[in-house]
Amino acid sequence: MGQQYSSIPDKLISFVEEQKLFFVGTATADSRVNISPKGMDSLRILSPNRVVWLNVTGSGNETAAHIQQMPRMTIMFAAFEGSPLILRLYGNAKVIHKNDEEWSELYALFDDNHGARQIFNLEIDLVQSSCGMAVPFFDYKEEREQLNTWAKKKSPEDIEAYWEKKNQNSIDGLPTHIVKKNL
Repeated sequence: MGQQYSSIPDKLISFVEEQKLFFVGTATADSRVNISPKGMDSLRILSPNRVVWLNVTGSGNETAAHIQQMPRMTIMFAAFEGSPLILRLYGNAKVIHKNDEEWSELYALFDDNHGARQIFNLEIDLVQSSCGMAVPFFDYKEEREQLNTWAKKKSPEDIEAYWEKKNQNSIDGLPTHIVKKNL
């Protein structure tokens, strides 16, 4: 059954690295809770207490708005094949924008992505596993390429204009600071 750890145990690092899908949960004290699915080989384990993930341009930007108000984040993985397991990483996160000092070093960990907009750095203070016996089996088929295809058709200026129109504020009106002039 469930166990708690102060960092990701070696036996679970490979589980995390094998996952094609993870979920990110954030909220401020008075905002809506946001749970967002992520894929595209966008997560890297830097140490047993630190993961980073690349966030790409999308229709909303709730995670960035929440983290800048309240840095708590939960990342959840679920085994959809093999032995049942749910794994949650809890901690405090920081949003890193393209014009931040750490961007170049961390972005180099990922494949180039035209739609890249932020990197999230999670400092883990609790890892929790649970059984996952009610999670169904699913077969991984392939990544969806629509978002990458859309981004590749856009110039950097087009992407920034999209951010300005669609990604500057959360659905609760919280600022994301995605556009440079808002920093």
